[in-house]
Amino acid sequence: MPRQPIFNLPGVVLAAIAALVVIHGVREYVLTDQQDLEALATFAFTPARFTLLYDPDSVADALDSFSRTQAALFFLGDGEPQWWTFITYGFLHADWTHLGMNALWLAAFGAPLARRFGALRFTLFCLATTIAGAGAHYGLHRYDFLPMIGASGAVSGLTGACVRFVFQSHGPLGGGYVASGDEAYRQPALTLRGVFTDSRAFTFLAFWLALNVLFGVMSPTLGFSEGPVAWEAHMGGFLAGLLIFPLMDQPRLRSGGTELH
Repeated sequence: MPRQPIFNLPGVVLAAIAALVVIHGVREYVLTDQQDLEALATFAFTPARFTLLYDPDSVADALDSFSRTQAALFFLGDGEPQWWTFITYGFLHADWTHLGMNALWLAAFGAPLARRFGALRFTLFCLATTIAGAGAHYGLHRYDFLPMIGASGAVSGLTGACVRFVFQSHGPLGGGYVASGDEAYRQPALTLRGVFTDSRAFTFLAFWLALNVLFGVMSPTLGFSEGPVAWEAHMGGFLAGLLIFPLMDQPRLRSGGTELH
């Protein structure tokens, strides 16, 4: 019998998880507390930094009413926007539990998309949904001084993309005959309208939204997290993944050469 790999995941997904683990390990065991705070100030996403560009007076008013003034000033730094943080915040996590949850979600929903897209398009897609997550968070928290971190925007985008094809006939969650090998992940995708008319896809969509309300809005109350959860970034990433999937997907071809969209 041929040996099976211990981790049956695409290499790009394993590499992404390994990178997240290494980064958090360095923060946890190598950097001092002060160095870690400086890393957060440099690479986490702080909305008020960007609002200072066009509405400094409102930022100043918000700072006056903010109880943790010293922390706010630290993360505001010199007040210049750090455009790279639209991406780099996704590589940082609050603790090992936070990282573990995102890593499991990345493995579960990153693997199907990586098998369909390949390493390059998968990576570009993750970057796009990471940016979308930060954008959605910024839209509702323009005057926040404390940083946002976590890969949840990206993994939510992967989830939104998977809804478009994993429930298709012969797909990995199609409920019937599953195509062999990677063919299961390359079935023709649902249209956006199809996501809302396919019972399995819509049920999953509703479940995912409910789960995010539970963990996002009610997480501190239920004791799942000590701090607020950036559920807006989850929503932004998910919607981006759902909507931009066709732009990065390649149509399947029938044996006769006809495109399947």
